[in-house]
Amino acid sequence: MTLWTAGELATATSGHAIGNWTVSGVSIDSRTLQTGDLFVALSAKRDGHAFVGDALQQGAGAALVSHIPEGVARTQPFLLVKDVHVALEAIGRAARARSTSKVLAVTGSVGKTSTKEMLVQILGDQGHAHASVASYNNHWGVPLTLSRMPRDTQFAIYEIGMNHPGEIEPLARMVRPHVAVITTVGAAHLENFDSEHGIAIEKASILDGLEQNGAAILNADSSFVDVLRAKARSVGAHIVDFGIHGQDFCLLNIHPKEEMIVVEAMHADRTFFFKLNTLGVHFATNALAALAAAYEAGADLALAIQTLGRWSPGSGRGSCETIRLDPVDLTATLTLIDDSYNANPNSMSSALNLLISPFPRGESRMPEENLDRIYNSGHSEDCDQSEPQRRVAILGDMFELGSRASELHRELAQHPALAAIDVVHCVGPLMAELYDVLPASKRGLCTPDSQGLAALIASVLKVQDIVLVKGSFAMELGHVVKAIRALGVVHGQD
Repeated sequence: MTLWTAGELATATSGHAIGNWTVSGVSIDSRTLQTGDLFVALSAKRDGHAFVGDALQQGAGAALVSHIPEGVARTQPFLLVKDVHVALEAIGRAARARSTSKVLAVTGSVGKTSTKEMLVQILGDQGHAHASVASYNNHWGVPLTLSRMPRDTQFAIYEIGMNHPGEIEPLARMVRPHVAVITTVGAAHLENFDSEHGIAIEKASILDGLEQNGAAILNADSSFVDVLRAKARSVGAHIVDFGIHGQDFCLLNIHPKEEMIVVEAMHADRTFFFKLNTLGVHFATNALAALAAAYEAGADLALAIQTLGRWSPGSGRGSCETIRLDPVDLTATLTLIDDSYNANPNSMSSALNLLISPFPRGESRMPEENLDRIYNSGHSEDCDQSEPQRRVAILGDMFELGSRASELHRELAQHPALAAIDVVHCVGPLMAELYDVLPASKRGLCTPDSQGLAALIASVLKVQDIVLVKGSFAMELGHVVKAIRALGVVHGQD
């Protein structure tokens, strides 16, 4: 199917097309390029022009370049432009301009990728959905995703991230969403901001891109909700809130089951239930954000609720699994919470709360007016266990926290969840700061890197342990996760 013609792209970019060609996709990586793709020769760590020849040999439909590389025939299909990145942005804007789809954008310090993926599944069940791949949410990821949007898309979901002030607004104006979601505000990328208040202002700037009469989906439990509401009112947005304190989509209760939760919520004075194949109140909150956004985009709410039951978190984003340690004794297991993809103080707090939540069986009761109540809303006295369950946290460094990095790691020792966690293993020089202030009774191992802990993992875990693995992506805690899975006796668990 034709995505773009040479003429359309030449018009969009004010470039010069060599040849009369069409392309069926857009790629920035010659290694994953599909036949018929437009190869975009971006310059980042390496100049993409060096790979143009390879891309054309592998079947690229054309190449977007600022010059024809040496050794490549000038008769090949090209789109010549002054600046490749600027041209990619122009293609993204052209894709948005021709689209008749309902467009949604998601940002937040925590939970934006999970919320986006929930929306992809919900809206994909109700129409042709297009969305950001992985976490393509920056200055090249957003225009790339826009440029790939098929003509017949009915729902488009874009994730928008940032590292520095001023990054979200231009991306939001490029996307021009009908619905914008702000999952939460927290101390992510704090090294580039004066305060969390500054982060809230930056996250709120996604609303500058809203189409007229668009909807702002806001977290009512955020300490910065007043900042977000003020911004939404200033741009004339229709405000919809969600969370424990939400008026529109209210989280009433969580009923924990085996490796899943049943969420009780309310919308329009009606109570409804849905299940999630994961654990943790933060996932329940993200699900409400997704339901609110889908509803505002015109989706059927009842069908959306059913779809959520088939969603599971991606690798390293809070998935929960049982590892069998003995081929005969079915009770010889441990539980792994793999949240190793990334970390900041807010997501770390959510993960620690998840580790001490009712696990894996228990009754629940109605939460009171604070977040801790809903996390501790169950008990597991009815569990018949031959070994006591330990809560074990394996924590890696959190990055991009600036001058407060050491302080924020040490402050984890004061987190209320630590009282119920039995052992903490620390990975990295920043988590060593936490290790130094932990009570001696809770100290496990402290290693400089993930490989060091992975090599010792069999000696520090026991039957019935509930193990959380959490840290920033660059800490490579996937090595630890892999080592834990390798303890299992059932082939293919990893």
